[in-house]
Amino acid sequence: MNNVCIAILGSGFVADFYLQGLANVNGQQVVVNFSRTRRRAREFARRWAIPESTANLDKLIARSDIDLYVIALPNEVHLPVSLALSRAGKNQVCTKPLGRNRREAKVMFDAAKRSGAMHGYAETEVFAPCVVRARETIEQGGIGRVLWVRSRESHGGPHSPHFWDIEKTGGGAMNDLGCHCIAAARYFFGKDDPIVEVMAWGARLVHHKKTKGEDNALLVLKFAGGGIGHCELSWTTKGGLDLRNEVHGSEGSIFTDVTRGTPITSFSTKSTGYVVEKAEIDFGWTRPLPEEAFAYGYQAEMKHFVECMQGGTTPRETYEDGYIVNCVLDAGYQSMRSSRWARVKY
Repeated sequence: MNNVCIAILGSGFVADFYLQGLANVNGQQVVVNFSRTRRRAREFARRWAIPESTANLDKLIARSDIDLYVIALPNEVHLPVSLALSRAGKNQVCTKPLGRNRREAKVMFDAAKRSGAMHGYAETEVFAPCVVRARETIEQGGIGRVLWVRSRESHGGPHSPHFWDIEKTGGGAMNDLGCHCIAAARYFFGKDDPIVEVMAWGARLVHHKKTKGEDNALLVLKFAGGGIGHCELSWTTKGGLDLRNEVHGSEGSIFTDVTRGTPITSFSTKSTGYVVEKAEIDFGWTRPLPEEAFAYGYQAEMKHFVECMQGGTTPRETYEDGYIVNCVLDAGYQSMRSSRWARVKY
C-alpha cells in the first residue's frame, strides 16, 4: 500500500488536531470527511482542502476506496460508529476515551478484533516526543527501576458544550483527562505490569452550573509490581493546558513539561493571537507553544497508524489498550463513590 486513503469522521477540536498532525505525514491523503451536519462537513472540508465531505455515514462506510477511518467524534457515538465499521471489516482508529465505560469499550474491542481489520487507539500522550524520549531513557536503565509516576493534565474546562454533559461523555475531569495520565503511567512502568487497584477522589469545586460531574480529581494507581501512579486532573486550572509528568526510579528521575516549559516567552499589551490550547488570554505574559500537534503527539501517532497500514503491522496502541484504560477509569469512579480502594476488573 503506497498511499493510505483516509476518512476523518468528525469536524471538531480533535479532528483539527488530527489534520495538523497528518499534514506532516507522507504516504497518506485525507480524501473525505464526515460530520453529522452537512454544513459542518462542508466547512471542515473547505478549511483543510479535503476533496469531499458528507453527512451520510452509511454510504461512506460502504465505499471501497477508503483504507482507514479515523473516529474523531463525541464520546457517545464512538460505540455505534465503531461497530458499523467493524461489521464492514474496516480499518479504524478512535480517539480517547475508547468508550464511555468498560462495557462499551469491551464491545468495541471485541467487534474490532473479530473483524480482522486494524484498530488503533489514538492516545497522544504516549506518542508525545518528550514522553517517548523519557521511555527510551527508562529502557536504557537510566533511572533504574521505576517506582513512582506523577502525571498532571489540567486546564480551565472543555472547549465544547457537550463535554460538560456526563451522560454523553461518561464522566467529568477524571474521565476526560485521566485517560492520558493512565496511559502515561502504563507506558513508563511497562504494559506487562498491570494496574490492579485504584483510589480516587473527585469533586465539583467551581463549575456547579455547567456540569453534574467532577471538575477536579485525584487518582492513585497501584501496579502489580508495587509501583504507584499519581494522577492529577482539573477543569479549573487557568493559564492554558498544563501537561506534566514525573518519573521517579531507584537510580534517578525524569521530568517532562510540554506546555509550561516552552522555549518562547512573550509579553504584549495587545492581542497576539492563538497562544496554546485552552489559554484564556492572548496578551500580557504568555508562553506560546510552537508546533502543538507535534509536541502533543498527534503527528507521531498519525504517522504510526499510517505506517502500520502500509506495512500491515499491529499498532502499539490498540483498542485493547483503550479498553484497559476504561477499566481503570470505571474502578476509579467506583472508588470515588465508596471512598475506598477498588480492584480493577478486566
